[in-house]
Amino acid sequence: MGVFFVKDKEKIFVKDKKSKEVVGEFTPNMIMKYEIAEELGLIDKLKRLGWGGLTAKETGRIGGIMTAKKKQADREK
Repeated sequence: MGVFFVKDKEKIFVKDKKSKEVVGEFTPNMIMKYEIAEELGLIDKLKRLGWGGLTAKETGRIGGIMTAKKKQADREK
């Protein structure tokens, strides 16, 4: 299933490319993963190949940065 992303106000939805139906809503964690992938220059590869197309090193880097950002946000509370 091909998907694309639609931003509507503060929510980001996943839509099927063929049917144009909403197939899901991004969670804050999913949004963060995509933002980090973009920061690392992996967004084109991600769109082309999906998460399974990234190497273990790339996905581990994304997960590590997510963890660091979450810890930082907890400290700031």
